[in-house]
Amino acid sequence: MLKVFGQAGAGLFAAHDVIEKEVRRQYGVRVIGRIDSVQERFYAISVERKVKHPAVVAIADAAREKLFD
Repeated sequence: MLKVFGQAGAGLFAAHDVIEKEVRRQYGVRVIGRIDSVQERFYAISVERKVKHPAVVAIADAAREKLFD
């Protein structure tokens, strides 16, 4: 709902800067400010204690590099 109100010019919502370009394109919105103190956590849930599948390892490594470097 926040995105709908924001898109209509009746509110605002937060989005990660990694997806800023896509959010701006999709919703036709603009950046009005930035908050450096907000933190997000991402979890990958697996039935295995340690991820072993090469494709899953590659995806996790790429996400870690893209999001946290």
